[in-house]
Amino acid sequence: MRRRTSIRNTANRKTSKGAKKLATIDDSAALDIRVGTILEAEFFEEAIIPVIKLNIDFGPEVGLKTSSSQITKRYKAEEMIGRQVIGIVNFPSRSVAGFNSDVVVLGGILEIGDVIILKPDIGSLVG
Repeated sequence: MRRRTSIRNTANRKTSKGAKKLATIDDSAALDIRVGTILEAEFFEEAIIPVIKLNIDFGPEVGLKTSSSQITKRYKAEEMIGRQVIGIVNFPSRSVAGFNSDVVVLGGILEIGDVIILKPDIGSLVG
């Protein structure tokens, strides 16, 4: 029989060696996570680490946001247009080789340099 664990219980657990500190519900509540549609994508040659520059529509409330995503091992820029992604839209912008990246596109890391983008299972409204 499996033991149920509530969120409250997991917040007090110690992390294993090398693990990051556990986040709280308040930490996650501060994140503005939205669905967006990629309108433009291009390989960014000026970056030290290969990236694709994305212009993403997050709907009327958030608008257009840009992202510099390290996804070149698995994706080509021209294949990204029209894809839906999930992103955190309320992080401060950061400059990547002179390009302002103002959204973090969420993905899973299979190994260093190999990222799979998270996306909705079915088409979703943006925002």
